[in-house]
Amino acid sequence: MDLSKLLQLTIDKKASDLHMVPGYFPTIRVNGEIFQLTTLEIITPENLEKMLISILNQEQKEILLANREIDLAYKLADARFRVNLYYAQNFLCGSFRYIQARISTLEELGLPALLHQCTDFRQGLILLTGPTGEGKSTTLASLVNEINQKYAKHIITIEDPIEYIYPKYKSIISQRELHQDTHSWTVALKSALREDPDVILVGEMRDFETISLALTAAETGHLVFSTLHTNSAPESIDRVIDAFPPHQQNQIKNQLAIVLKMVITQRLIPKQNSIDRIPAVEILINNSAISNSIREGKTFLIANILETSESDGSLLLEKNLLNLYRAGIISKETAYSYAIRPKEIARLIK
Repeated sequence: MDLSKLLQLTIDKKASDLHMVPGYFPTIRVNGEIFQLTTLEIITPENLEKMLISILNQEQKEILLANREIDLAYKLADARFRVNLYYAQNFLCGSFRYIQARISTLEELGLPALLHQCTDFRQGLILLTGPTGEGKSTTLASLVNEINQKYAKHIITIEDPIEYIYPKYKSIISQRELHQDTHSWTVALKSALREDPDVILVGEMRDFETISLALTAAETGHLVFSTLHTNSAPESIDRVIDAFPPHQQNQIKNQLAIVLKMVITQRLIPKQNSIDRIPAVEILINNSAISNSIREGKTFLIANILETSESDGSLLLEKNLLNLYRAGIISKETAYSYAIRPKEIARLIK
């Protein structure tokens, strides 16, 4: 079994992911669905370990052995993959996410035109949220590349690993990869503040120190993009606040209420009578009512505020699902299954 051939097959099948686990056939994910490639051989532990270890340099091998998992980028000709190697039942396994070489526009991704606003902010915090595998990185790359095309800026990205490679347009872009170019998110963020950036992309806000530095960067005149694994805009705000010890939370609420510009929560959902998927989004645009709710710790009010702030551009996920259903793009069953507020979707779709 040859890794290069498996990765090329992943591309040819228009798959997003390739999974290799001993005892199973090589497995791909196409439009959100898992398929085992049963015409190929079942993977053996020995062959898989030899195959996966061969793509690592010495430092990466040491990290894998020490941490029992590692994230990295891998290139096959002009194709790039985000890779996670990990141990399961003491056997080495691998997951490869195919990264399209060309960065799509918001329109090509099927996202609302309102999101173009993100690229015109001069400072503040913009969060892309949602479960894994729902297109957050792709949307983020589209937004950053639009800034790159429109403005002469210094953009710094901190990623684990680097996924999309940005073409040379008007901006200069410093792409830094964890472990390869920097030792940690926090060290890279502290360093970024001394590198005269206009825009900072933090691949993921994983701990309170990284979140604190991102908030400080947004507060001191930089436009900061980052991601969280949360399912709604209000949950995203709670996640940021809850990352801090109780004695710091009032300060963080005040800071977040000031710097937050937008929260975009994204899911990829199946189209009706099609194998393709389309993004459904919840959009929070910060306004005085939302700022007050954050400051006062009343985030439970935010869903209601979103519903009454449509004139500002805010959009409840359920309202977006309703629009997609009425347009005949998704089924009623899909709208119900992807809604995060069952009573709300039931009220909207009667």
